[in-house]
Amino acid sequence: MDEGQRTPLTTAAAPGDEAFADAHRRLQDLRALLGRVIVGQDELITHLVTAVFAGGHVIVEGLPGLGKTHLAKALAAALGLHWARVQCTPDLLPADVTGAEIYVSTATGASSFEFRPGPVFAQLVLVDEINRATPRTQAALLEAMQERQVTHAGTTHALPQPFCVLATQNPIELEGTYPLPEAQLDRFMFKLTVPFPARDTLLQLLDVSLDAEPADTLQAIADAAEVRHITQLCRHVLVGERCRHAAVDLVVATQPALDGAAADARRHIRYGASPRALQALVRAARVRALLAGRPHVDVADLDAVALPVLRHRVLLRLESELDGLDADGTLGSIVDAWRRRL
Repeated sequence: MDEGQRTPLTTAAAPGDEAFADAHRRLQDLRALLGRVIVGQDELITHLVTAVFAGGHVIVEGLPGLGKTHLAKALAAALGLHWARVQCTPDLLPADVTGAEIYVSTATGASSFEFRPGPVFAQLVLVDEINRATPRTQAALLEAMQERQVTHAGTTHALPQPFCVLATQNPIELEGTYPLPEAQLDRFMFKLTVPFPARDTLLQLLDVSLDAEPADTLQAIADAAEVRHITQLCRHVLVGERCRHAAVDLVVATQPALDGAAADARRHIRYGASPRALQALVRAARVRALLAGRPHVDVADLDAVALPVLRHRVLLRLESELDGLDADGTLGSIVDAWRRRL
């Protein structure tokens, strides 16, 4: 669907209004378009679309060559967003990300310092191999991610809307890297893992990516205003009392010191998910409900986003890690127990 074929979204936002149906169709079209470009990664695409329209940031972990950068380019092209890429290295400075003041002189002899925005002022920012940047540079992203602004020389500069950071990590070659602190990991709504494609998917890749990258010629099916509209509409998706209590119970189940903690949490987890995780859980579930064509959240929506919301927000006990356990396996048991109690 090209620019001429797009129909404007309606502006009403009441539950049950045609606006929900319009937004549902637009989200389905986006997911289908990305699925044709990034083959065999339907779950990854669904999670990424969910995070973007929930107003969150995403950290993606996967081996080199699995299409993480290509997915970011395709998403930006499909949504008509301005995007920028930051390749992290140990010598990357905060000003290389946020921008800096430069000395400017005019033909008349007047001179002044002028702020030149950095790549973080794009609507979709790909931060490649974020763990290769130093803690000082990683911290420069904190204000941008949380406050949607950059402060330089005492002046605050608002970032464009929508604004999404898509950061990548390589799980191998850890020499010379700087693991993100828990406080910064908590700023990411989702942590996603990219699996290696199945054999049938590899055969399909030969058909779509030998001559050129499809993302380079992708036609936008939305624009920034429509992304903002759908994001606002998602906040009107209803969350009933049952789902509210279920979301709280799930977060409490990861806290080993609380009464509602799961047995596996008491046994294996040092620190559980934060209240920010609860907010992320509900925001993401609202988008999943809209993707399913519902103006209200179901427990299944919470279940669908539980692992990407929680996996980077829990810390395992050292002895559990030495026994070969990981966050996904432990959380899987906790979510299973939570699901059985509903």
